[in-house]
Amino acid sequence: MSDKVPQESQNEEVDLGQLFNAIGRLFEKLFAFIRRLFKSLFSALIFALKPLVNNFKLIAILLMISALIGFSIEKLNEPTFISEMLVRPYYDSKYQLANNVDYFNALISSENYGELSNIFEIDSSTTAKQLIGFEIEIGPETQNDLIKEYDDYIKSLDSTLAVDVTYEDFIENRDILAGSIFSVKARAISNDIFPSLEQGFIKTFQNEYSIKLKDRTDSIRNVKKRIYLQELERVENLQKMYLDIKTSESKREEATLGVGGIIPLVQAKTETKEFELFQEELKIRNSLRILEEEALEESEYYDILSSFEEVGTIEKNVFERYSLVFPALSMLIMTLVYCLLKAFKFIKEYE
Repeated sequence: MSDKVPQESQNEEVDLGQLFNAIGRLFEKLFAFIRRLFKSLFSALIFALKPLVNNFKLIAILLMISALIGFSIEKLNEPTFISEMLVRPYYDSKYQLANNVDYFNALISSENYGELSNIFEIDSSTTAKQLIGFEIEIGPETQNDLIKEYDDYIKSLDSTLAVDVTYEDFIENRDILAGSIFSVKARAISNDIFPSLEQGFIKTFQNEYSIKLKDRTDSIRNVKKRIYLQELERVENLQKMYLDIKTSESKREEATLGVGGIIPLVQAKTETKEFELFQEELKIRNSLRILEEEALEESEYYDILSSFEEVGTIEKNVFERYSLVFPALSMLIMTLVYCLLKAFKFIKEYE
């Protein structure tokens, strides 16, 4: 019995020793793998930099020539000026606005300067030829505006579909015409052309559909207003009738008390609802106020929140910075040529 205990203890020590040795070998392999990985990355970096170092003078000369050519083209090209207008269209005229922006760009592409001069009421021989293009985007929006828009969208959906639409999905998939404020950007090679373009966009907002929709909306408002006024008149008549009832009851009380109170007052008072009528009156007047505010806010087909600037600003596009683009392209071409030559040499010498 005493011989078994030491033997079992010795076996456990052997097992623990083997386990620690296995763990040690595992860490050794891990450290060796990390060392080989860093060594490979370092070798790859040196291999990539070696052609640059060996051909440093040639590469530097080519990059300098490319930069000089790009800089010369930048100076020869006329600068592009940009100006922005913020508008809030009403009566769904935003659809016509987006369509007209595409139409204006098509006229510029086809060099139909006569039609452009008629639309914007500008000189076709000089001013219209300076136009480069137009662009429409959703205007600036606050977080509260987006949340309100999302809430309205969810209310318009069926309850089973609304559960699957998150706020992030709504923001990611919303269309450009989902907004209420739009930014219209104009580009030209002249910096003083932009104020004269505003008149052409004003014509956009007052189109056949928007006029029809405004007339329909005004008619609906007038019908609602007439109904509210009729309801208000009915409430006022009831209030007057209740006032007359209260006055007559008060007179009867005075007459009864005037005879010395010999005849007891046994007639019950008529129940009236002055407070309920007052609340109804307030509700109707509030509805009328909302109608008046809507009519004032949407009395026009559009609101220009910010007009085109008098003087446009130079557009800074990184792809038009040829002094940077040309050297980058040159470096890319040299890299591709070097890789192709290496691949060709490897294939030729491969056995």
